[in-house]
Amino acid sequence: MVLIGENIHIISKDVSEAVSQQDKKTLQQMAEEQAKAGMDYIDLNIGPARKNPEVMGWITEVVQEAVDVPLALDSTNPLAVEAGLKVAKRPPLINSASGKQESKEKMLPLASKYECEIIVSVLTDQGIPSDADARAESVMDTVAYANELGIENERMWIDPILLPVSVSQQGVVACLEFTQMLPDLLPGVKSTIGLSNISNGVPEELRGILNRTYLVMLQPHGMYSAIVDAFDAELRDLLRGNLPGCVEVIQKVMDGEELDLASLSPQETDYAKTAKVLMGEILYSHTWLES
Repeated sequence: MVLIGENIHIISKDVSEAVSQQDKKTLQQMAEEQAKAGMDYIDLNIGPARKNPEVMGWITEVVQEAVDVPLALDSTNPLAVEAGLKVAKRPPLINSASGKQESKEKMLPLASKYECEIIVSVLTDQGIPSDADARAESVMDTVAYANELGIENERMWIDPILLPVSVSQQGVVACLEFTQMLPDLLPGVKSTIGLSNISNGVPEELRGILNRTYLVMLQPHGMYSAIVDAFDAELRDLLRGNLPGCVEVIQKVMDGEELDLASLSPQETDYAKTAKVLMGEILYSHTWLES
């Protein structure tokens, strides 16, 4: 699976201060650490960048001075994204466009103009689609619009928009279903997901296991890439086959197999319980691991 490191994010105090003080060293060190962790892309998330869209150009130049890893330019402001595109040494990934009319008209043409790849979410002017079928319907229109601009399916990464499990357990399963149907729906497109969204609003100590479990669940459904915490070593171990027992119990839960929790290690038990929550078998609460 292609991994996109999420750690250069404007909501981070360290990143926000580095940007405001034009502290190159901090940003470059963060980029270098993500590259060492094996990230395939480094996401540069500056939010809406309403006051100063040019900051994306500066961050892009700063980071590519330090690492030779493809970048994802992450902003809802097309002016900011283009500022990064103008100075990028290699075609970056645009993160992201959506089915909202303004985004289709202003963000998608940038992928055509600069001949780069782009993340396209299922969001529309009506909001986030409710289930897998609605997500499919919404993204078909957006992809057709992009195709008319000369953007081939192969240059589009489709994001189903993952909602927090504490808000929508049904949405967690819907994203799995949508990911599985995507190759037949739109041949050639890639899939991606903002993994940490699943644990938004959850106590900090519980976020990691939710993120990791769901990433393992996404793999057999064909997820191509994910935006992840580059510094989560256990997440990387799961993907690299270093925790086969944990992966096996997650897959058994997905297949509906009965598990004897008493026979599992404490770590495997936690992953089994978490998988049951994410499959909707157990109602979410902050105490699911204690039951």
